[in-house]
Amino acid sequence: MDLESQIRVESSQAAKLSQEANCAFAAKNFTQGKALMKQAVEAGRRCRELIQQYSQSNITTTP
Repeated sequence: MDLESQIRVESSQAAKLSQEANCAFAAKNFTQGKALMKQAVEAGRRCRELIQQYSQSNITTTP
């Protein structure tokens, strides 16, 4: 899988998990909400790392 696809997957996963966490918080299920938000933060972190890799690979390949 190329970097662009991985970035899309991770960002989609982060958004989905964040939305699920907000729903859990709204339903007063704070334990589940906290766990889901932690997963969303981790997915966002992976996404940022992939974006950095993508940016660096474009800088090094640009003439």
